[in-house]
Amino acid sequence: MTRRDFIAIGTSSGGVDALRAVVSRLPHDLRAAIAIVLHVGTHGSILPSLLNMAGPLHAVHAADGETYACGRIYVAPPDQHLIVEGSRLRLVHGAKENFARPAIDPLFRSAAAEMGPRVIGVILTGLLDDGAAGLEAIQTCGGATIVQDPADAFARGMPLHASPFADDILPLAGLPRRLIELIDGKRDARATDEAAPRDAVERDATPPRARFPGTTPSGARGRRASPSR
Repeated sequence: MTRRDFIAIGTSSGGVDALRAVVSRLPHDLRAAIAIVLHVGTHGSILPSLLNMAGPLHAVHAADGETYACGRIYVAPPDQHLIVEGSRLRLVHGAKENFARPAIDPLFRSAAAEMGPRVIGVILTGLLDDGAAGLEAIQTCGGATIVQDPADAFARGMPLHASPFADDILPLAGLPRRLIELIDGKRDARATDEAAPRDAVERDATPPRARFPGTTPSGARGRRASPSR
C-alpha cells in the first residue's frame, strides 16, 4: 500500500486560527510533509512564525527548488503560487487563479499529478471556491481528501464547494487525528464521535458547478464521515 506522506492544505478567511489549531495537535515526528496555501495576496506574512509557536513542527516559507521533507511545514509566500515538481517545491509567479495568488488549486493539481495516492488534500475555512477543483484532482488520482465541516468553519464557502469531493467531512477538532490515521495507513478508520452530520453540509448549500467537462458534483465519489449521534 502506498504510504501517504504529503499533506496539502488550502484555506482563506479565518484560516490562521484554523491552521494553528490543526498543527498544535500534530506530533513532532509526523511522517509527512505539509504544504500550505493561505490567501495572503501581496501582503506580508508571518504565518510560519505563528505556526512555529502553535505546534512542534518547523514551519518556513517555501523556497523555490527546495526538497520537501517529512516533519516540516512549507507555506506559500506572498504573491507566489506554490507547486510540486518531482521531489521539490517550486514557486511560480503565474496568473491569478480564483482571484488569488497564491492560490490553492495549483498546489493541489500539481501534488495530485506528481504523487497521486501519496497526497492528503485538506480544505479549511474560506470564501468562494478555490481548492474545489484541485481537491477533485487529488481524489481522482487516488489521494485522500478531507474538508472542514462547513457548520464548523469561520467561512463556509470553500468547504461547501469542496464537500462533493471529500472522503471525510470533519469539524476542526477531528482533523489532526484523521490525518495521523491516514499517514499511518488506517485508510478506512472513521472517527465517528467527531464526524459531522451530512445535513450540516447539505443544508442551505447550492450545488457547485462542474469542475471538469462531463463531471458533475452528483457524480463525485466523495464519502462523508459517519454522523455523530
